Amino acid sequence: MGSYKVLIFEGRARQSLPLAKAFKKMGCDVTALCESRLDVSYVSRYVDHKVLRTGKNADETEITEELLHLIKSEKYNLVVPTTDFSAKILSKNKEEIARYSKVASNEWSVYKIAADKNMTMRVCTENGIPCPKTFFDIDDISQIKGITYPIVVKPSVGYGAIGFHIVNSEEELRHLFNNSAKNVNDFVFQEYIPQTDLQYECAMFMDQNNKPKTALVFSKNRWFPVNGGSSTLNITVERPDIVESCTRLLQAINWRGAADIDLIQDPRDGKAKIMEINPRVSGSVKIAFISGVDLARQMIELAEDKVVTEYKEYEKGWRLRCIQTDILWFLKSKNRFKAKPSWFSWKKTREQIFSWSDPIPWFAFTVKGIKNYKSEIKKRS
Repeated sequence: MGSYKVLIFEGRARQSLPLAKAFKKMGCDVTALCESRLDVSYVSRYVDHKVLRTGKNADETEITEELLHLIKSEKYNLVVPTTDFSAKILSKNKEEIARYSKVASNEWSVYKIAADKNMTMRVCTENGIPCPKTFFDIDDISQIKGITYPIVVKPSVGYGAIGFHIVNSEEELRHLFNNSAKNVNDFVFQEYIPQTDLQYECAMFMDQNNKPKTALVFSKNRWFPVNGGSSTLNITVERPDIVESCTRLLQAINWRGAADIDLIQDPRDGKAKIMEINPRVSGSVKIAFISGVDLARQMIELAEDKVVTEYKEYEKGWRLRCIQTDILWFLKSKNRFKAKPSWFSWKKTREQIFSWSDPIPWFAFTVKGIKNYKSEIKKRS
């Protein structure tokens, strides 16, 4: 497939690395659109061409115009998003982009449901899919009545626990909104599920007939920040109940292609409950590749309207670890010596960024992480 040109948008995301490696293994010509020379894709040996964005901010209009110019001039066969931001741009402009390239993202009408937690929770509720009890159509906090505190308040569109609040009383709730410029309509209000059990993710891939071709489940055993953030250690597991719930959800919204679904195990009734859909591949997508699932191949097959390879099985027990943030977890967590599996164990484990065949991205990721540490923590504070 040497003439098959793939554009990865955005090359800063850690999931761009296993995707680039897989596309390159298939013989594709791989380009990454990056924002910095420290982006993991910019320094990866599996990326043939690196394009730096000229815009220095996250202005959606500016970046969209730059992306369209690049696609029109270079004639890519497929454009692949790696972040919510890039998936949003591709879905929102899919009709125009599709004149020049295939797009590994859904139509805007479908994307909006997946990206909005309130809309996702409504679909779950209406279809009897396990999810936290959610309060809909809230225009004023006085409408939230008859609830038991604590409750969770979080942005309806967002990622990585940014803007996540645990509210313990009506007084706290009023204080949260009366002392800020926050718009009530931009938030999700739902019951608090005790975080004494595991969280899970389900990496899904749906074909052109809305049938699941991949349904890989992994537990999130540690995360940072410790009070809510991105996972630092994941382990592939077998959970047919989670596969059933996630399949029903994606079929209900008519999803196509890759999606990643977050769930939390409710210790009160033992059910894994859907929290949100990430409308693109997971940041931990490397765990799918090391477990025997090739999502890059599926993306091309779907884009070319071919029969999508089905992965009925995947290897259980593989661990994926982000050592930089796992070190921070160890320093901050009170359970550092009680972790299961042990923090010191590397049994059947791969590092999320590092590989011997492509080592430089790990060092770039580390340097960039140190530079951005304070701002990332502030987002989640």
